[in-house]
Amino acid sequence: MLLRTWSFFLMLLLILAAPGLFAQEEPPEEPPTEQKPPAPPIESGNDNYETPLYSRGDKTFTISLGILFPTYFSGSGVSPSIGLSVVGGTGCLSFNYFLGSNLFIGGELSGMFASTRGSNMYFMVPFGPRVGYQFLYKRFEFPITVMVGMAPQKKLDEGYFGLIIKPGAAAYWRFNPDWSFGLNAVWWWVPQWPKPVDGKRYNVYGNFTELTLSARYHF
Repeated sequence: MLLRTWSFFLMLLLILAAPGLFAQEEPPEEPPTEQKPPAPPIESGNDNYETPLYSRGDKTFTISLGILFPTYFSGSGVSPSIGLSVVGGTGCLSFNYFLGSNLFIGGELSGMFASTRGSNMYFMVPFGPRVGYQFLYKRFEFPITVMVGMAPQKKLDEGYFGLIIKPGAAAYWRFNPDWSFGLNAVWWWVPQWPKPVDGKRYNVYGNFTELTLSARYHF
């Protein structure tokens, strides 16, 4: 009887002590952390920097068509019979390679025709290298160029191959990143120094004014 009594008390103690043996201690609560204010945005010192419209390696290809005015002729070989008509036609293909934002080099191939006073046709095909400098204002571009090259010329059975110099200026409007359109004004200086005839030299200095419309492709 005594043994059963101690067994009963022992089992009761084990039952009462079991929750304390298997209970897990909860970790202490961490004190609330202070929230740091968000870092201010990094401001760049180049906010006002604008990417140049042109850079080294940019290229343009231009097609021009318009009219050519025979302006003035001088020299020992000038006579009333060599005068050309009031207006002739002209066209030009040109290529430019930019060395920087404004300076460019390139080349061009032109052509012109005009009727003489004797109802004959006079042809010229100038070609040569060109150099230019371009001023920029927003979407407007103002290139100034000069071409120094050669110009084969033909009238009836007469031909001549000589120097030509073409200074000019233009104004373009940038329509989109690929195309711009504009107006060109170019002066043609075309000297002729033929071989002497009977010991006399009949030099001629022709001057023409070109007005053309242009479409320029940028790549």
